[in-house]
Amino acid sequence: MEQKSDTDQKTAEKQKPVKKSPSFWAETWQRFKHRKMAMIALFYIGFLCLVAVFAPAIAGTKPIVCEYKGHIYFPAMGYFRREWENPIFYKDRFRNRYPKNLKEKDPDSWAIWPLVYQDPYRRVYDNEWKDLPGNPTQDNGAPSLRNWFGTDQRGVDVFAQMVHGTTIALSVGFVSMGIAGVIGIIVGALAGFYGKWIDMGLSRLIEVVMCIPTLILILAIIAIIDNPTIWHMMAIIGCTGWTGIARLARAEFMKLRESDFVLAAKTTGVGQFRIIFRYILPNSLAPVLVPITFGIAAAILIESGLSFLGFGAPPPNPSWGTLLNLGRQNLNMWWLIFFPGMAIFMAVLAYNLIGEGLQEASDPRLRDA
Repeated sequence: MEQKSDTDQKTAEKQKPVKKSPSFWAETWQRFKHRKMAMIALFYIGFLCLVAVFAPAIAGTKPIVCEYKGHIYFPAMGYFRREWENPIFYKDRFRNRYPKNLKEKDPDSWAIWPLVYQDPYRRVYDNEWKDLPGNPTQDNGAPSLRNWFGTDQRGVDVFAQMVHGTTIALSVGFVSMGIAGVIGIIVGALAGFYGKWIDMGLSRLIEVVMCIPTLILILAIIAIIDNPTIWHMMAIIGCTGWTGIARLARAEFMKLRESDFVLAAKTTGVGQFRIIFRYILPNSLAPVLVPITFGIAAAILIESGLSFLGFGAPPPNPSWGTLLNLGRQNLNMWWLIFFPGMAIFMAVLAYNLIGEGLQEASDPRLRDA
């Protein structure tokens, strides 16, 4: 009986499910969630992303969706790209005055309008929307129930400009650091994995790029190009901001290339590029993501600073920095400084808090402390 019970006990122990230890990224996320300020910052950035995606539905003078002459159109998509607005509204000479023209040209038409009837590029005039007065101009555009954040000197609503400016701010950060991340990771991976003369050559390249001042290069490109756009600025920031990422990736690859799992992969005949991107890269991303997060905040500051100085993308450009520049020209219009300044401060602070929380959650030394 005792022998049978021992056998049954061993069988029961074998049948117990074996708990898998959580992965590195799962542990990092669990530790990151316990940092309240970092989580608040993450939710705030998520909120800004929603504002950027749904900007035409939040503030605008073009219908989100409308029926006109028996067809369904989405005129608000023209805020993202002018080509996305159907040409029929240009042929019928709407001139961006949709409420009146829809009723006159097609009495059976209907439309769903944005939450706030204000345009980020032009002034709303008298009786344009339900017999309401137009936007005030010059110093008379203080914040009111009609214009929550006031208007600029031309009478353009500041709230609408800030909502649509969120798209520019986030695009500058994500696109520029996306470019920088791809370049930095590839250069750092090649230098750290192969070493020798490849490491020497790429390290010298990193040092040369570090000597190039980003702001001076942006100003030079703007002076040379006939029609500079915000995309030129993103490309320059990305092509000059990858050096710190490359140096961190190089150090991680040099540390991991002698690991047991890498040596085991080499002995089984796995190709070098597969080892780099399939085995080493996922294990070296944690410290690389931290400078990318800080770099997004730096890119937003660069774009805002250039727009504030008047060297940003040409108008129409509802950028937060452009609004600050307008406020600098007329200090009596305090709302042009306060609201955009707070938006820039909160966005940069949020990215820095996320980067700090990610660094503490992924670094074992800071984690234990």
